[in-house]
Amino acid sequence: MAQEQGKILIIEDDPDIRTIIKQLLSGENYQVSEAESAEEGLPLLDEDTDLVILDIMLPNMSGLSACEKIRETSNVPVLFLTAKSQESDKLIGLMAGGDDYLPKPFSYAELLGRIKALLRRYRVYRGKEDSAGKEKAESSHLRFGDLSLDTTFNHVEKGGEACTLSDIEYRMLRLMMQHPNQIFSAQMLYETIWNEPYFYTCSNTVMVHIRKIRKAVEDDPNNPKRIRTIWGKGYQFETHSGN
Repeated sequence: MAQEQGKILIIEDDPDIRTIIKQLLSGENYQVSEAESAEEGLPLLDEDTDLVILDIMLPNMSGLSACEKIRETSNVPVLFLTAKSQESDKLIGLMAGGDDYLPKPFSYAELLGRIKALLRRYRVYRGKEDSAGKEKAESSHLRFGDLSLDTTFNHVEKGGEACTLSDIEYRMLRLMMQHPNQIFSAQMLYETIWNEPYFYTCSNTVMVHIRKIRKAVEDDPNNPKRIRTIWGKGYQFETHSGN
């Protein structure tokens, strides 16, 4: 008998898509459970679940809200499925705690590739956590040098001292720290954090908040080492400089 590859939970309201994914994964020797809504699916999540495939556009409770619920108790990888393909929608999913994003329609080869990559990363992560004896709650802390962000209590410290940030600024910093060295355009940041359509004048709003974040987290805000401006592209939380 072939070895089981892992336990996957599918939460998808389209019965055809759900059935096809289940058949595909079962054929690859994954143990699969399924649900048509977040309310039905969340109780199926347990400590043995290795991956959740989650549709964003669910009835009643959305996939984004379901992912936030999952993140209250579990670090299991979440792969979002959605008919939306805008880059800002992807970032909204990542902000909610998702690990990857696959727009519909998708190829089965791409779906399997994403699943296998997420499972590999999760197994490495769990192995490190187990060997170090760390508690799951520790994963709520993002640390780079003397900068620490606690996603559970929405708290930022630099050198052990609390940083004063507005909610908008906290969310911007959290997004960038969760994806270090990734370049975020002003439009990507605005549409993700403000959840509103972007106009060219909005870049000034983003710039003002970036300036405030720098005052809180940089040793020298006029010569930033963490929140870098990538001219013509956007902003980046830099880690290569040793921070």
